[in-house]
Amino acid sequence: MSRLRVQGQFLRRNDFPRDPCRDADRERWAHGGMMMRRVRVIGIGAGNPEHLTMEAVNALNSCDALFLPRKGGEKDFLVRLREQICGRYITRKDPKLVHFDMPVRRKDSNYPAAVDDWHLAIAGIYEQLLAEEMGPEGTAGVLVWGDPMLYDSTIRIMEHLRDRGRIAFDYDVIPGISSLQVLCARHRIPLNRIGQPVEITTGRRLAQGWTTGSADVAVMLDGVQAYEGAGEPDAQIFWGAYLGTEMEILVSGRLGDVAAEISRLRQAARAKHGWIMDTYLIRRPASGLTAQDETVPLNREDAA
Repeated sequence: MSRLRVQGQFLRRNDFPRDPCRDADRERWAHGGMMMRRVRVIGIGAGNPEHLTMEAVNALNSCDALFLPRKGGEKDFLVRLREQICGRYITRKDPKLVHFDMPVRRKDSNYPAAVDDWHLAIAGIYEQLLAEEMGPEGTAGVLVWGDPMLYDSTIRIMEHLRDRGRIAFDYDVIPGISSLQVLCARHRIPLNRIGQPVEITTGRRLAQGWTTGSADVAVMLDGVQAYEGAGEPDAQIFWGAYLGTEMEILVSGRLGDVAAEISRLRQAARAKHGWIMDTYLIRRPASGLTAQDETVPLNREDAA
């Protein structure tokens, strides 16, 4: 008998909870059998097609349709890059690429509410695509930059879609190489220092003040150039833009010495390409830091 894993436990088909008022449950149990669409949330790396893992390649080839968002303007480069990845790795004939326009998040003083409404709007689009572009047992792919778990909303949107209860589907998540991983690799640095924590945050948060609990901070989204006001001129910054792409830019050095140059490069790159995606790591000076660990593992196996 087939089983479905739900929140860490397996349910037999006949034990699956049903609600006759939910469209998804009526569809799931149509004709007395399990009918379940599947969505594969696939991390595709930071921009280099060679970042794809074998698991991601296999996931792409398992999909009947791939949903590709359009954001318009210069960001159509990202659509073309997704299409390039599909053309390079999908071996099945005539893969179905479904383009859709990504809604724009409204500017609102209530940021969490604006983001939540935006996610609900995207969930509604995916719901329509699942209903119109594939059968009740089809598999759809959603290609996500970097790794879906790190500063990406696709997983939350999938949960919104499940909560709506109108389409029967399940989903899985394929990890990918994040821009933070590429940043550290390009600068040839480990993410963490021995015995020290790392804070991962946004420029919006960093602009409100650098917490004293972490000597290292990684910033994933920065539209305000928060590094300029970090108040740590002697800190080291490792910065990268368009990581993994042919447009990649790298800068590192003492923050007080290179902050203005980074800002100049950001402005020039945005003017040239119409958009920018950058990531950086700032490290306070090592003097005064005290290792919190008594032992230093040589590798992950030694730490186990």
